This record gives sequence, C-alpha cells and structure tokens, in this order.
Amino acid sequence: MSKPVVGRLVGVDVGGTFTDLVCLDPTAPGGIRLAKVPTTVPNQAEGVLAALAAAGVEAAEVEQVVHGTTATTNALLERKVARTGLITTRGFRDILELGRRTRPTSYGLTGSFEPLIPRELRLEVAERVDADGHILTPIDEAGVIAAAEALRGLGCESVVVHFLHSYANPAHEQRAVALIHGVWPEASVTAGSAILSEFREYERGTTAAINAAVQPVLRRYLDRLAGGLAERGYARQLLVMQGNGGTVAAGLAADRAVNTVMSGPASGVIAAAYTAVAAGFPNAITYDMGGTSSDVGLILDGLPRIHAELDLEYGMPIHVPMVDVHTIGAGGGSIARIDEAGLLRVGPESAGADPGPICYGRGGTDPTITDANLVLGRLDPDRLLAVERPVTVADVAAVIQSRIGDPLGLDAEQAAAAILRIANDKMAGAVRMVSLARGHDPRDFALFAFGGAGPLHATALARELAIPHVAIPARPGITNAIGCVVADLRHDYVNTLNTPLSALDIADVHRIFRDQEAAGRDTIAREAVEVERIEARRSVDMQFQGQSHILSVALEDGEPSLETLEARFAAAYWERFAVELPEIRPVLVNLHTAVLGKRRPVPLAALAGSEERQATVAEAIVGRRSVWFEQGGRIDTPIYRRERLPERAEFTGPAIVAQFDATTVIEPGQTVRLDRDGNLLISVTLTT
Repeated sequence: MSKPVVGRLVGVDVGGTFTDLVCLDPTAPGGIRLAKVPTTVPNQAEGVLAALAAAGVEAAEVEQVVHGTTATTNALLERKVARTGLITTRGFRDILELGRRTRPTSYGLTGSFEPLIPRELRLEVAERVDADGHILTPIDEAGVIAAAEALRGLGCESVVVHFLHSYANPAHEQRAVALIHGVWPEASVTAGSAILSEFREYERGTTAAINAAVQPVLRRYLDRLAGGLAERGYARQLLVMQGNGGTVAAGLAADRAVNTVMSGPASGVIAAAYTAVAAGFPNAITYDMGGTSSDVGLILDGLPRIHAELDLEYGMPIHVPMVDVHTIGAGGGSIARIDEAGLLRVGPESAGADPGPICYGRGGTDPTITDANLVLGRLDPDRLLAVERPVTVADVAAVIQSRIGDPLGLDAEQAAAAILRIANDKMAGAVRMVSLARGHDPRDFALFAFGGAGPLHATALARELAIPHVAIPARPGITNAIGCVVADLRHDYVNTLNTPLSALDIADVHRIFRDQEAAGRDTIAREAVEVERIEARRSVDMQFQGQSHILSVALEDGEPSLETLEARFAAAYWERFAVELPEIRPVLVNLHTAVLGKRRPVPLAALAGSEERQATVAEAIVGRRSVWFEQGGRIDTPIYRRERLPERAEFTGPAIVAQFDATTVIEPGQTVRLDRDGNLLISVTLTT
C-alpha cells in the first residue's frame, strides 16, 4: 500500500478575489494550516508569499510547493501579453486571422476581431512541406534570419515559428528556431510543432501563438515567485498546475506556457474527483463558485473529462488537453444591475478583489451576490474575510433597495432574493451545459460544490436540477489549493496520422505510442520530483471518412489491433449518436498519450482535522439568526460551526454551517451527515 504524505506539503491557488493556501503539516494543530488572503493583482507572487506568512509556514521547512496560477489566463483575457511576431510559410501570414470563416456574433451584422499578433508582425519566408512530410521547397535560411532581425527591430520579445504541415515533418521549424536563436539569443521562440504536433494549421497556429505571447509573462512571474521562495529558504522544485489537471516543474512550465491556461479551474476539478470518489460518488458534477466566476465540470467513473478544444474567446482556440470546464461570469462579486430595458442582470461584470462587494468595506458601491446573501441572513457580517472597514447590513440593504428594489418596485429583501434567483438560474444553466447538453442526466450524479461561495447556492441548485445528493468537502473555500496538493505530474503528447484503418500500418501506431510514453518518462526524470510510479493513459481521435468532427476513444494499452480500434470507435459512435455506419470507412486521426507521475496519496481526513469537535450536534450550535429561504421565506435558523460538529454528525435543515473559508446553506427538510473524511453529505428533498 502507498505511504501517505508525511512532510509539509503546500498547495496555493490564486483566484480572482482571494489567494488560498493549504499546508499539510504534521506539527500543526489538527495537522493542517490554512490561509486566505486578497489576491495581489499587479503581482500575484506577493499574494502567494503573503499567504505563506499568514499561515505561519516557514518556506525552508516545506517539502513541496505546488501552485495554481491565473497569470496566463488573465494575461490573455486582458491582452497584457508579450509583443509577439510570427514567421510562417509564404502565402499563409493571414491564417490566424482568417480562421474558420466564423464571425464574432453569429447572427449579427457587425462584429470586430483583433488577432493576437497584428499583421505587421506576421512575416513570411520561402519553405514548403507537403501533408506527407516531403520537402517541396527548402527553407530560405537567409529569409528566416532577415525576418527575425526585422521582428527584433519592431520591438518583439517573443517569436512563433509556424510552418505548413510541420506536424508531419518539423525539420524546417527546428532549423528556423536554431537560426533565430543564433542571431537573437534573448528572444522567446516557440515552434508550433513542438507545442502541438497535430494537423489543422489554424488551431496549431493559434495554440503556438498563445504560447509565445504568454511565455515571457509566465517566465517573469515564476522567476519572481521562485526567487521570493528561495529568499525565504525554499530549496526544492516549485511545481505549477496545468490546465490538464497535472503539474509540471516550474523550470519547464514556461516552455509550454499555454498548458497553464485554466490551471485554476482544473485544480478544483482534480480535488473534487479525488474527494468525491473517496466519498462514494464516482459520478459527480463539480460546481466551483468563487469571487469572480463559477466553473462547472463533469466527473465520470472517477475521472475528470479532458478535452482539447477550448475557445478562451473569439478567434483564440487552444488545442491542448485541458480539464473540460464550463465557466460563467457568476461569482460572489458579480454585480447586479438594472439594464436599459429595465431587466435585472447579474454579472458577468465583477467587483473583483478591489474594491470587492460593498460589505467588504473596501470602497465597493455596486450590489453583488455576496451583498444579497448578507442581506438575506445567509452570511454572518461579523465573520466576513478581508473586511477593511465594516459596513452594516442596513447600509448594504439600502444600496440594494435604491439600485435594484426601487426600479423594480421591490423592497430590499425581495430585491436581494431576486438577485439570488437570477444568479441561480445562470448557474443551473451552466450545469445543464455539461450534463444534459452532452447526454447525461443530472439525477444520476452528485453535485460536488466548493469555492468560497459554492456551498451558499449548492442545495438550491440541486433542488432546481433534481440532483439527489450534494457533497461539500471539508475545506470548500480552498479546494482549488487542495487540488494542487493531490495532483500528479502530467505530460500530454499528440501525433497525427489521419489515415483510414484500411490503409493503416498498426506497427506505426504501436511505435508512436512507445515514443510518446518514452518522452513523458524522460521529462518526468528531468523534473527530479519524487513519484511513486509512472502511468500512461492512451486514446485515439477517430472519425468516419468525410466527416469533420472527431470522437475520442480510450484504449487500455499501447498495442491495440485494427479490430480493437474499429470496435471501440463503433461503440463510442453509437453511445454518442445512437447510429451505426458500417458502410463508411473509419479514419484514425490522432494518437494521444498522457504520462502521469503518480505522487504519494494525501490523507483526506487530515483536511478535516479539528481540535474543537464536540460530543453532540447540539453543542456545535453557536447561535441563531433569521435566514431567508426560497421555500419558506424568513426562518429562525440554527448556526453550526463546522469545526465543532462531532464525527458522523447527522441533522436536518434549515441550518447554516459556518467555517473559516465558506458558509453552507441547508434548506428546510434537507438532511445532512458528516462522513469519515469530513465531507458534508446532503440529501436533497425533491418535489414532483
């Protein structure tokens, strides 16, 4: 049996509002240290170091630091990226702008699109490789050097080399990279085929361009953070979360910076899968509501769904493996407003970390979801985190009354309730997108809710969607940080064959799978991070000849037969479309291998450690207050401190369960029990 973690292990996740830290420390009371500090937007590293200090953690005594960052995601969304140039095949400089003939607004008459790399920074050189990898036109080396010097003169600090069909033969791209480094050694250079060895020049090009644009940003950030940790005595490898749900050594992270996009949401889903399986829910819908947004994902048979098609925004497709998460602009800081048509809207605009909701007393003036929860009695005004100047509930209610209630003819309580209803409808829609829209019935899943605000809304969402069970982890507000702690090392590889099965040499498939696994094992060895074992997960992308969309098919090993590939694809196609097409030839498009370095398991019970446990449930009640519920209105409700609940506690709602990092709302009639790992398991009363 694997030995659990015994040294100090730190997971730290940077969110839009708070930076969360969890430290498994055998010497600490309860075996755990926690911190939740405001995110330092200009330099996230300062918030990470502040979280270490707030938790009382000495960096010199930490065995491992694992970090989830939003640095690359924010840089892309805000377009605060490095000035980047493109060197491409002659005649193809506009591929990244032409895209797939889509429009920013599908049914609108107008729309605008600004490519990540402007046209004047997209240069062409003579070279050509065909789709089979044969060189048709040798690379113009002098042209590559001239283009590099031109981009340098135009103020670029990063360059992407993107040649046609480089997935079939990367020789020209590799030579161009060497030439650029020779005349411009300080440049960050990305070869498209090194990031994504897959056909479709548009998606491969945008993915490589994104990597090049954020590479200097991530490298500077990680250098600052690693330097700050080193100054405090940390002498080990810093690990960084990736969007695929695995970690990578910081020294290698910037080389494939695009892989860290969406690392924050991914870490939450990984923690949810780890915890939900242990709680007896291998099939779960994850619901992470933070201060700025809500992220929803799906866990099937204990594994998060992974996909390689993310459109961060229009014209910015990213084709690297990522945890499949649907994000909406509905977080605790989402602003409620009346639009020009007189309708109530909630989000996507957010008050963020600065100034934040009104109740934080940091200068916020716009009513938010958090403010509505406070007015309805769901939050304790005396226990809000990061409050600078306390604001009374009456003052918050007055703002909601004037901004929302008066225009709608409602009192403050009705207006606050309306804000919650609109927000819950948006979040229920996100859950439907990852479940019903993909052929999964929510009633067959548990709702695993976390984030600082997720437990406030989870039971209402479950009732709305007829989900019978809700699980709230021991530390919901820092679950993303826990995801950093439990995540394994992971590296993904893809190669394109795009060959009908009837013409496929199965030996090529076996060879590519072996090469992919060998590359992953070599990378993990270079990271010099302790792992218990290495696993390889393989899959193929297939389609019927003439189709444009592909299906991913999981494989048990790296030596499948042609008959196995055909049977697996037919089964996957039937499951997805309930159609058989025996008269059309199947095509093997891509080969995927994920190589995982499995780290030591983390004892979940340690996360629920508490020295305050009481002998009875009644002794965990610390007060009562009037709380508004959608079913029942205002009810005098007991307030439980989660740290005081006895092991295996059971009780019935209405109830509020408060803890350091989150507040859980239990609606009237819902039953709750505490499991062995400290999860709150809630049975939802469903009406027909």
